[in-house]
Amino acid sequence: MFHSDCQIFFPPDQSPSIGLAGARAVFEEFIAIRPEIISEIISEVIVGDIALLSATWRVVAPDGTVLGEGQSTEVAKKLDNGGWGYLIDCPFGSPTLTAQADIP
Repeated sequence: MFHSDCQIFFPPDQSPSIGLAGARAVFEEFIAIRPEIISEIISEVIVGDIALLSATWRVVAPDGTVLGEGQSTEVAKKLDNGGWGYLIDCPFGSPTLTAQADIP
């Protein structure tokens, strides 16, 4: 789901989690409970091997409890295998300027 060079801005006011290890750390609690992720792309612009996406999403626990929902902004990049991977993932929209200033 993620590009190997990904940056995930979650929460959006903190420094990003970087790379596949960062993605695992951000989402391991959600994955452990095996939720349903419901996502609808509401905007997409593709230029070559880069895509800018916006989506509404909801994460629902097996018991029906909504664990989170929001509107995301992502940049995806085409992978060597022909699929797409998130390069920049902002689950709650664009990050704050403070979070962006902390990028190495």
